[in-house]
Amino acid sequence: MQTFAISAALRQQLDQWRRSGQTIAFVPTMGNLHDGHIALMNHARERGGRVVASIFINPLQFNDPGDLQRYPVTLDKDRRRLTAARVDALFLPDVGQIYPYGLDRSVSVTVPGVSDCLEGVFRPGHFVGVATVVSKLFNIVQPDIAVFGEKDLQQLQVIRRLVADLCLPIDVHSVATVREPDGLALSSRNGFLSVEQRKRAATLYRELVNIREQWQQMGARVDPDVLERAAMVALEHQGLRPEYFSIRSADDLSVPSLERLQEKAPYYALAAVWLGDTRLIDNLRL
Repeated sequence: MQTFAISAALRQQLDQWRRSGQTIAFVPTMGNLHDGHIALMNHARERGGRVVASIFINPLQFNDPGDLQRYPVTLDKDRRRLTAARVDALFLPDVGQIYPYGLDRSVSVTVPGVSDCLEGVFRPGHFVGVATVVSKLFNIVQPDIAVFGEKDLQQLQVIRRLVADLCLPIDVHSVATVREPDGLALSSRNGFLSVEQRKRAATLYRELVNIREQWQQMGARVDPDVLERAAMVALEHQGLRPEYFSIRSADDLSVPSLERLQEKAPYYALAAVWLGDTRLIDNLRL
């Protein structure tokens, strides 16, 4: 695996691969890699061509400075995992490479609509940071394929909208959420949980499954508001502090309308909860 800190050097290598007819599959990350990230790398590898990963802890997407400061840096372990996954190139830019004019004077990218709900409400500015850094990374790498995880479903939809609206020639692929045996979605934040909190963390997934079962049983009589309220109460009863539990349309994360419910359009349940000082998110297709 080759490692690049400078975008010009990475581009030179990418140009060589393109001239030989190889496609480029790109997986952007913030490091502290787990099996969920490796699933993205494997998906990229299966699509052929060259696999490029990036590790960049993007300060622009952290609305809480304390959250940024404690984000784990595990570069040596990450390198070993990427090498084992047969990643061809690792891009390791510093802040100056990505934001040459500084964070305060950076061009920013906003994706209206799909960014404004759920995480966009509880993490103001988060998706501006995500859309901006992904746009910059896409411009540097210019991939044919970009791979993202479905655990961050709203982020995935933001990126899909970004690519479509900016007419970028990139095929965005998604990979199903990788889970622990008890259902807890793999996340870099799981390492912050105490032993006792870790035991309770899977409650979030169990409640998502419970709501999916009720959704399917109720059929035409389904009432999303009732299910959402019941889920919030159940999570609180288990000692979690829910920020939201919301049923949304799969394509644009809009609130279900009566007409669309009758059309049997696909929906997801999305949730965010706190366990102590750790915030967890998850979702499940209904």
